[in-house]
Amino acid sequence: MAEAIGQAMAAEGAVCVFGDPGRGKTAAVRMALAEPPAGWKATWVPVPVRPSVAGMRRAVFEALGLPGRFPHTSALADAAVAEALGQARVLVLDEAQRLPGPCLEYVQSLWDHPGTRITLVLCGAGSERALARLPQLASRVGAWQEVPRLTGAQAATAVTGFHPLWGTVAAADLAWIDRSCAHGTFRTWAALTTHLQNALLTVADAAVDRALLRRLFQRIAPPQ
Repeated sequence: MAEAIGQAMAAEGAVCVFGDPGRGKTAAVRMALAEPPAGWKATWVPVPVRPSVAGMRRAVFEALGLPGRFPHTSALADAAVAEALGQARVLVLDEAQRLPGPCLEYVQSLWDHPGTRITLVLCGAGSERALARLPQLASRVGAWQEVPRLTGAQAATAVTGFHPLWGTVAAADLAWIDRSCAHGTFRTWAALTTHLQNALLTVADAAVDRALLRRLFQRIAPPQ
């Protein structure tokens, strides 16, 4: 992931990060952009549900943290956004699978503007299918990065990088957690992390052992 995004930044290109729900796409991109190179900034643009071009314009404006109220005309908003994007920036569109063709055209217009320096990262389950709605943008994606189900070894590496709590757990126990509960799904690991943190804070003398973890597994598993 870091390599794909790094190469895109060097070319001011685009990356599509896709894969089944719960695979940890967003977390993987966040880790890859945790320390962007000098001179670069990363901006996350949450894609609204049922987005319109006007909604995307506002989402980008607000994500950039631009001063003042949102402009009353699209021309003023576009000018303010283009000026802010004149500095090297990674623009991450999370839940990009929601983007219809007109919104993708708006995103491409930001990328194509002669005064902007943008690397695009379109992230989400089905984002590769969304890009099919705008072939002229899809054809310019430099890397299609699929995030598959994690193997046991990958899960251990991912979760210890995700939260230091897992760095205190033996490798054999991490493998057991993945086999017994998470099954290579990062979203399950993230939920388990939250429950484990709460248990350690609220239960006196709680220890990260298999008895505690089995109880937490029951909170994560859906009812039968």
